[in-house]
Amino acid sequence: MSHSTTTLTPPAARVDIRQYSPWTVLAIWAAAAVPMGLLAWVVAPAIAGSGATRERFTVSLLTAVTVGLVWQFVLVLTIVGREQRSLRPSTLMAALWLQSPSDPKDRTGRRGGRLWWWALATTLAVALLEEVLSVDPDGVASHNFGLIVGSDWGQALFRGNWPLYALAVILFAFNTVLGEELLFRGLLLPRMRRAFGRADWIVNAVLFAGYHLHQPWTMPSALTTGLVEAYATKRWQSAWFGIIAHSAQSVFFAVILFAVVTS
Repeated sequence: MSHSTTTLTPPAARVDIRQYSPWTVLAIWAAAAVPMGLLAWVVAPAIAGSGATRERFTVSLLTAVTVGLVWQFVLVLTIVGREQRSLRPSTLMAALWLQSPSDPKDRTGRRGGRLWWWALATTLAVALLEEVLSVDPDGVASHNFGLIVGSDWGQALFRGNWPLYALAVILFAFNTVLGEELLFRGLLLPRMRRAFGRADWIVNAVLFAGYHLHQPWTMPSALTTGLVEAYATKRWQSAWFGIIAHSAQSVFFAVILFAVVTS
């Protein structure tokens, strides 16, 4: 692994954040993207079996994708653990930019406060872009969670099904908090500056879009929203910006599903 080292000093811990080579960045990207594509398009159908009902395939798909997202969390912990030789919460928070936002131009070093309003602005911008660029192709309805939840049979599947709801909530949590955002904005983005310079946040968004092999029709939306999330994360040096913005949709789906389950 080719890298150099720069120093980041967060309020609770001092850590060395390594700078990755382009090949290392691509290797980590592939370690996340390839399993997700295989799980969605190969493993899930194999688990469901030939001639599986829509309901059985949906359960198989949700299970497979959840495994892929949990794997990303394990991957992040493994890499940071080897890099920092510690998994202490304070070390993880600093190494993954899980800290209050700060303005690099502010020499006082103050964090948080009114800067959190930019997290709200980022969330609103991402929500607007997702609404404008949302695509729901009928040809891949079997892999489109939004279409499944909106269908009569999908709602019937979730109605009163608390175990399946719990699985969906776990998927949401690892999708937007512990998986994708933690890997792309927490792990990769702070370590891409030396390889890609000022364009690191742009490359990060491109990689994030290309990662969606399991949902290729979402790549244009993922690119635009990824640009917003990556820029905000870099500008205020806090992965919480991407996590909060990305989680808004998950919270929405969790609330909708809860209403369906309890109906």
